[in-house]
Formats: sequence, C-alpha cells, structure tokens
Amino acid sequence: MEQHTVNWENQRMLEALSLFLNLRPDFIDGDMVRQLTEACRVPVEEAYGVLLAGVCGLDISESWEDRRLYERYLRPAIRRQEADLCRSDPYVLAVPFPAVEEDGWSFTRERYRPYEAFACDDFRYMPDGRVLSPLGFFEEEVTYPAVKENGRIWMTVSPIEIHTMRPHVAAAHGRVLTYGLGLGYFAFHASAKPEVTSVTVVERDPRVIRLFRRYLLPHFPEGNKITVVEADAFAYAREEMPRGGYDFVFADTWHDPSDGVEMYRRFRATELLSPTTEFRYWIEDTLRYYL
Repeated sequence: MEQHTVNWENQRMLEALSLFLNLRPDFIDGDMVRQLTEACRVPVEEAYGVLLAGVCGLDISESWEDRRLYERYLRPAIRRQEADLCRSDPYVLAVPFPAVEEDGWSFTRERYRPYEAFACDDFRYMPDGRVLSPLGFFEEEVTYPAVKENGRIWMTVSPIEIHTMRPHVAAAHGRVLTYGLGLGYFAFHASAKPEVTSVTVVERDPRVIRLFRRYLLPHFPEGNKITVVEADAFAYAREEMPRGGYDFVFADTWHDPSDGVEMYRRFRATELLSPTTEFRYWIEDTLRYYL
C-alpha cells in the first residue's frame, strides 16, 4: 500500500477517534454491548469494536473498505482494562488520597463509567506505517485520583498515565531529574527502585508543591530520595541540569499534544547540554506524530 494512502487512513481514523473521545466517550453503554454479544456470540471487545466502528462512521457490513479500516485500526487498538490496574497500583495503595482544594489547585477523584472510552496508551507505530491510538474501557465504574488547576485536570492515576509511565520508570537509574510534579506519580515509582539514588523534581508552581509536600510526600516510602525544586523547567535545563550530574531525565510538563509539541521540541534542544544523560519524554510517540 502506498504511503500517502496510509497517511490518509491514519489521519481519518485518528480524527474520528479524537471526535468520539472529546464529544461522546460514554456513548457506548453496557446494554448496547450485551445485546451485541448475546445476538452475535462475540467477545466483549469485538462487540465494543463493532459499535465503535459505527460511531466512527464506518459501515463494516456493507463496505469492504470500511471493514478493512476496522480490522486495521480499531480492532487492534481496543483494550478492555481490568479495574485492578488502577485499584492495585502501588501509588494508590500507599497514598491515602485526600479531597482538598487550595489556591486554585485541588486533589479530587474522577471516574470512568462502565464502557466509557478513554485513550489508554501512547500512539503505536506499526511496521507498515499505520499509527494506532490505543483505546480502553472498563466493564465497571472505576474511580481514580486527579489533580486539577482551576478545574482543569493536569494529571491522573488512570490507565494512560500508568501505561505510559511504566517504560520510563523501568529505565530510570542513578541520579534522576524529572520536569513536572503533578501527583508525584513518576517520582513515587522511580524512587522505589534500588538503582535510583535520588529524584529531583522541578516544578514552577509553588501552590502544587505545597499540596504535594503536605498531603502526598509523607506517604511515599522512599520520600527521603525526593527533592522538589521550585523553578522554570527550561531555565533549570539551561543553568542547573548540565552541572547536576544527572544520569536520567524525564520530562512531563504538558497536558496533551496541543501544548506538548513545542515544549517537547524545546526540551530536545537541551539534550546537547548533557550529552552523557539519558533523556525520556512522556507520550513521545504521540508528540512525534503531531510534529
């Protein structure tokens, strides 16, 4: 298949999924899924995919082209999630998450309704040029911690955070530097590793730092390894990072690709200042697509 055709398919399917997730992620419900699984005797994920195809404007019963898009893009992207993914995460088990609000920042609990759709991982690049956007759902209601600034969610302990953080936590070693505090999820997991000697967190907003130090950090088993620095990330990257002797740097200061692409570009330029350091970036494959 020619690359321009694959590019067009990528754009079409990613736009359709984006509209679905932003406008009606809870359109598919349990009754719809059960009716289809019982009538057609198919697994839950397949029933969900067929319903999702209809939402995305694909007529998979009449159009072979639409059926092919379903098989190539939707079917491999759908992932039923287990509730224990959120409920049994070590961070969730260790930190008694409070409901507090101070100076425009708040710690809250959000929820996914049964069968509500959500992005659950970074984009996946396939060998044939396809770009898949992994999409998840739970079969039951699941709540999860979140931090908000003036009502806007900045970070959650939800499937996308858990899945996208795992490879970076696994790679962390030695003296670790991370840009962006959020709920301290990356710092929590990185500090738990014996091969990580220290974690320096750079965060520019003193309000979220105060909340973190007061309500969350005391419950981190390896909190003594963590130092939070109030500073602008890019100023710190230019002035402090090169002389900090860091072995591993992880950047996560953006909300999504709309504000992340330019930040990612700027952070990549700072790699030249610490040529022996390993650099990692949150949702990097997604950002690369939008670049």
